[in-house]
Amino acid sequence: MDFKHIPVMLEECINSLCIKPDGVYVDCTIGGAGHSKEIAKRLSQKGTLIGIDKDENALLASKEKLKDVKCKVHLVHDSFSNLKNILQELEITQVDGILADLGVSSYQIDTQERGFSYMKDAPLDMRMDLSQSLNAREIVNTYSEKELTKLLFEYGEESFARQIAKKIVETRKQKPIETTLELVKIIESAYPPKLLHKGGSVAKKTFQALRIETNNELSPLTQSVEDMIRALSPGGRVCIITFHSLEDRIVKKVFAYHSTNCICPKSFPVCVCSHKADIALVSKKPITAGSKELENNSRSASAKLRVAEKKSV
Repeated sequence: MDFKHIPVMLEECINSLCIKPDGVYVDCTIGGAGHSKEIAKRLSQKGTLIGIDKDENALLASKEKLKDVKCKVHLVHDSFSNLKNILQELEITQVDGILADLGVSSYQIDTQERGFSYMKDAPLDMRMDLSQSLNAREIVNTYSEKELTKLLFEYGEESFARQIAKKIVETRKQKPIETTLELVKIIESAYPPKLLHKGGSVAKKTFQALRIETNNELSPLTQSVEDMIRALSPGGRVCIITFHSLEDRIVKKVFAYHSTNCICPKSFPVCVCSHKADIALVSKKPITAGSKELENNSRSASAKLRVAEKKSV
């Protein structure tokens, strides 16, 4: 299967990065190089593009797509949570722009055997990095009822987390839960019948929670955004696309902290923290997809783009 992925808010991202021809740019989640290809087109022979991804198939597709670009290209099989070490190994101290699209790629969703979709029958997997051992099947079949309830409530914001966790544990006593559609049936059995056909599949939130847990998406995110900000040169920009409220809250909180001059409690008469903002928000509200893109790419509907610029010292 070809690695096909429609980059979300492509024009908005490229415009927000304010690309310098000789600059250094990082695509933290390169995927099929949809965003990166457009970044590379704007870079000269002196420019550098660094593409990071946990999915080796994505890196292979990106290598092919970027084979004719003029700039230097470094493709790295790793998580962007290791950005600091990746840049150190490449002997790069500062970069001019960073892009992180935190969504699952169309390729990963549409590749049936990867097990990301609740619409297709496939082994429970959901790994972005196929070299890691933990997958969704292990989580579903080994986590305790209490752990599953917490997971579904916190990462899926699932109102029926307790009921679903109970049904999962009851079912796996008979035999292991192996496939996506097996799990969908279990989730549906935990829901009140009158809610089953309201607003899409009731499995969506559970699958989101399992994907986040499988790929450890949220735990390192705060530190990752901190590292992105530190890696920027003065005037450099960081663009982060999120697809659900959990991610967006984390990005928003880190951006708010770094764009605020004083973080003392409001009750303090004078500032004693000496905290200085090191970024400026390019727009206070997140950028969302336009009507034309929404028509052509339904996966852009939940996307939010937040952009910040590093201040000069």
